[in-house]
Amino acid sequence: MKVIRIAILTMITLGLISGVFAADVSKGKALFNDSKLGGGTSGKSCNSCHPDGKGLEKSADKKEFMIMGKSQKSLEEAVNFCIEMALKGKAIDPKSTEMANIVAYIKSLKGMKMDKEMPKKKKAIEGC
Repeated sequence: MKVIRIAILTMITLGLISGVFAADVSKGKALFNDSKLGGGTSGKSCNSCHPDGKGLEKSADKKEFMIMGKSQKSLEEAVNFCIEMALKGKAIDPKSTEMANIVAYIKSLKGMKMDKEMPKKKKAIEGC
């Protein structure tokens, strides 16, 4: 009886701990749309290049990413590469809650049906 009680308390404790540290998809989506991610100075967010996650639907299953001719060995590396290159920010800790949240959001896009056409970049208007 004592063993069962210990087992149940252990499962409850582990459940509470994992709930505290679980990645939050909604927070990840907010980060995905935040132009200040990683202290970015470009005024862009992840969503600027990937509106509503377009182009990232298969990222959850990838083991390697090729971005701008450079190879990243994990989704976390790919996220940091984009933060540094596109957002003009600083890489975030791959083990941070912030990274876990944004990765959870990107993984949540798996299997979503997206329009094939990416938005066209607007040409700068002279005088603006």
